[in-house]
Amino acid sequence: MKITMLSIVVAVLAIAIGSVTVYTVDEAEQAIVVQFGEPIGDVISQPGLKFKLPWQNVRYFDKRLLVWDGDVTQIPTLGREFILVDTTARWRITDPLLFLTSVRDEAGARTRLDDIIDSVVRDMVSSTELEEIVRSKDWEVDVDNLNDPALAGRSDVNLQSQPKLGRELLEAGILERARDSMPALGIELDDVRIKRVNYIESVRRQVESRMIAERQSIAERFRSEGRGRSQEILGNMERDLQRIRSEAARDAEKIRGEADAEATRIYGKAFGADAEFYSFFRTLESYRVLGENSTLMLGADSDFFRYLEQSQVE
Repeated sequence: MKITMLSIVVAVLAIAIGSVTVYTVDEAEQAIVVQFGEPIGDVISQPGLKFKLPWQNVRYFDKRLLVWDGDVTQIPTLGREFILVDTTARWRITDPLLFLTSVRDEAGARTRLDDIIDSVVRDMVSSTELEEIVRSKDWEVDVDNLNDPALAGRSDVNLQSQPKLGRELLEAGILERARDSMPALGIELDDVRIKRVNYIESVRRQVESRMIAERQSIAERFRSEGRGRSQEILGNMERDLQRIRSEAARDAEKIRGEADAEATRIYGKAFGADAEFYSFFRTLESYRVLGENSTLMLGADSDFFRYLEQSQVE
């Protein structure tokens, strides 16, 4: 029984001592042993099971790339356009001992990165034209193939000119200048990128108003061209209509003239064949105009009743 209790006590003591003297280092980590706040020994970068004294502590540092995201900053460009710049960076801890003594931890490192990168970004952006910030140096524009032909005729934008710096070289310049302060912090700055560039609210409203005015101007030009084309089409249609009506009226008059001539010829031929019958026929035709209850006031010797009188006599 005593041997069992002694074994349990020994096991508990071993576990307790092991918990304060044994530690592990992961493959993605590097460690420094700290005694009373001061680092002891070299940086431990090899993964595995390690040992330390019970009164010592272990500080772990990530080997991998870490992300830094800056605050959105309002910066004036060289042309005095105020823009909002959102920047991000990738960094890693290369000297854990120097990192520990300079910034203590990742939170302290991000605070220093805020000061350094934001300052460099502000200096670079404020000395650069807006076109250089938003365009790439190798970006080419084929004006002939633009969907909006109005852009090709604008005098305030030169789409065929190439930026002297461009977005990529601007980011490379920011990275190079920001790297100069990193060795003193035990940090290596791997990359800096501008995630987003936007106008501030007041400038954005002005830009939107100008864009709306330009769109309205282009729309009005299209409407004016459409109205002009419409008037041209209507004029051509009216001219064609007048020509068709004139030709139709001319043809109608021609046909009527030919018909009257033919009728006159027929009447003349009929009159020449039998004058008395022709006179009788024309008189009968004139009787057709008399309807029921018609009243005519004519003389007794009128030729109109000549055949009627003869019919009564006979």
